[in-house]
Amino acid sequence: MSKSLVIVESPAKAKTIGKYLGNDYIVKASLGHIKDLPKSDLAVNVDLGFEPTYVVIEGKKKLIAELKAAAKGADKIFLAADPDREGEAICFHLQEELQGKGDKAPKIFRVMFNEITKNAVHKAFENPLQVNTGLVDAQQARRILDRLVGYKISPLLWDKVRRGLSAGRVQTVALRLIVDREREILGFNKEEYWTIDLSLNAKKAPVLKARLAKVAGENPGIRDEARAKEILADVDQARYTVQSVGTKEKKRNPVPPFITSTLQQDSARKLRFSVKRTMVLAQRLYEGMEMGDEGATGLITYMRTDSVRVSDDALGEVRKFIGEKYGEAYLPEKANFYKGKKDAQDAHEAIRPTSAFLTPESVAQYLQEDELKLYKLIWMRFVASQIMPAVFDQTTIDVATPGNSKIGYTFRATGSVEKFDGFLKVYEEGKDTKDDDDEATRKLPAVTQGEELKFKSIDPEQHFTEPPPRFTEATLVKELEAKGVGRPSTYASILSTIQEREYVKKEGGKFGPTELGTVVTDLLLESFGDIFDVLYTARLEEELDEIEAGTMDWRVAMAEFYEKFSADLERAAVQMTDIKRMEKPTDFICDKCSKAMVIKWGRHGSFIACTGYPECTSTRELPTTATEDLGEQGEDEYCPNCGRPMVLKKGRFGQFMACTGYPDCKTTRQLGQGEKQPDVQLDELCPECGKNLVTKSGRFGEFTACSDYPTCKYVKQKTVGVKCPDCHEGDIIERRSKKGKTFYGCNKYPKCEFVAWGKPIDRKCPDCGGSHLIEKFLKAGAFAQCPNKECKFKELIAEAVPA
Repeated sequence: MSKSLVIVESPAKAKTIGKYLGNDYIVKASLGHIKDLPKSDLAVNVDLGFEPTYVVIEGKKKLIAELKAAAKGADKIFLAADPDREGEAICFHLQEELQGKGDKAPKIFRVMFNEITKNAVHKAFENPLQVNTGLVDAQQARRILDRLVGYKISPLLWDKVRRGLSAGRVQTVALRLIVDREREILGFNKEEYWTIDLSLNAKKAPVLKARLAKVAGENPGIRDEARAKEILADVDQARYTVQSVGTKEKKRNPVPPFITSTLQQDSARKLRFSVKRTMVLAQRLYEGMEMGDEGATGLITYMRTDSVRVSDDALGEVRKFIGEKYGEAYLPEKANFYKGKKDAQDAHEAIRPTSAFLTPESVAQYLQEDELKLYKLIWMRFVASQIMPAVFDQTTIDVATPGNSKIGYTFRATGSVEKFDGFLKVYEEGKDTKDDDDEATRKLPAVTQGEELKFKSIDPEQHFTEPPPRFTEATLVKELEAKGVGRPSTYASILSTIQEREYVKKEGGKFGPTELGTVVTDLLLESFGDIFDVLYTARLEEELDEIEAGTMDWRVAMAEFYEKFSADLERAAVQMTDIKRMEKPTDFICDKCSKAMVIKWGRHGSFIACTGYPECTSTRELPTTATEDLGEQGEDEYCPNCGRPMVLKKGRFGQFMACTGYPDCKTTRQLGQGEKQPDVQLDELCPECGKNLVTKSGRFGEFTACSDYPTCKYVKQKTVGVKCPDCHEGDIIERRSKKGKTFYGCNKYPKCEFVAWGKPIDRKCPDCGGSHLIEKFLKAGAFAQCPNKECKFKELIAEAVPA
């Protein structure tokens, strides 16, 4: 009897599904996409209705041959890729390759499930479908849009900025948000304001702390110290009376179960996982984890979804669990239902555990630390979403005093007392900002209206308004979703891409644009402002949804886009600013030839160069403008992979950030070029001008130079304490290649041309008698090794120490 062939994307998913299907099925993995647009060509024929030319991905021909061989002996083929656009495109290309001819050819079906459990898998196979061409067209439209933008704009950036740069349709809009936010921060003008807090003793403890809320019935609006002092003088020796005491019951409702974007946000806030890390872990939990005797088991539903819908079976199960675990008081009379976004795809469910009875404690022994953290977050959020609201008594106390001027001042204190914890017993949503004044933790004394209170102290405090904060991964995802840019399934790749292209840097968990990112953004908006407009990008996402639903032809959408895009391309080819050849005047004068100096653009960004080039090659670094304190300095940094704190360490190549989870987590981050440290004055004097030397921070790390730069250009060479083994006159110094790689050479260069990649050691080789050894670092530690290739001498100097 012939067996049916089932094809999924990954071996892990194949293993889990194979367990449920039994011996009548052969389950194979496609390992993702099997076809794509070629890397070497545009492969989109605009004149033929944007017809794409797909090719088999390099390295997949052997796999396709194996799948075709398996298909020949099958009576049916079931394509079971993930239930989204990418999964549908994978199935479509598999169908193209495996489609047989004649009556004997196996029939091909599409099966989809939101969770990999026995019931869900069997139900999907009982009701097989056909490949959804609407989903395929939507995926293809997105792919072609991105290809057109990337292939047409990138050459312009190569010509105008530097080779190797690229532009992305959605990534550029995300970059634009970061650049705009940075400019908003830099252009922010602080405004001074004051608060006045009053401490009073009531008949019973604790001390009542109240803040000035009204002056003569109006908001106080204290803008300077002088006004604050006026108020202090006016209430000096005043009598304070309780004007009113109000208590009202306040309910706090649970939040819906996770969708992709909210999972990414809360995982970043609570676990400090990057968006990419979150999605990798969620994929594992979805595809199946080894659970002892039960074998591979899917623990969560599909993690790429924008629907908050929950199946009736899952609702019934979680309500049963809540009643048994927490009691009837925590169980609502009816299940909680949540309203999703208007464009949410309700064919999917929210992200939830496949069973509420699979508690984090029961699966802990089978999961790695980070997998368990994410599963626990998903489980808690889902269970909490079906629990009763939390109930608080919120009390507001107004304290009045006429003041010496009889104007009338009102001080207000607010506090909350929890009456019923409700869903908070299980879960509380994370926040993007810390509350400075959390009323839920403030204790208030019992007071009555008309009660006179005793003065204890009054404290005026100066404040300044703060600029909007830089984006974190959580807040950037939130902003992208709010503006309709991209889809939650694409956020991980968007954030990864703009970092990999060095358009942004992430410091202390917050995004800031690099100089390159700012330059590229400005150039693209100069010529393609309509294409990279936030609203237009959001509209394109809506059109992709319409293509998926079958209400819009994908070729029509492409034609509308290309009409606008091609006009921009023609204009950009002529008008786009040429950064490479652009020169900005400065007030600097060249100290070699006395000609004016200008700001130019090079491989490593902006620099100052002499206008006398090429006769005069004098250059200098562009002075950095220190950004004012933005309220971000000194903030802790956490590992983007495991969420543990990062600490500053020092290695062979300077300072770097390392995860405290070593050796379980080996994440490190070199300190970026943007993190320029202030000069540190040394006691040593400059041998040329007599002024103090300073430790400076350059492109390739720390170096020692004269504090009187640029008048004095002395730079102290970094010696290693070894005489040159060739000329025996010079000293060996540490040098840098053009690419920043460390090597060692004689300070008598060019008279002596000795160079070595390894640090020379002043010791003869005991085997061959060579003049010196070199230091070499291997996994086992530091070794002294003979540079003579014919000599095999090698000796351990120091064992490796974990960084």
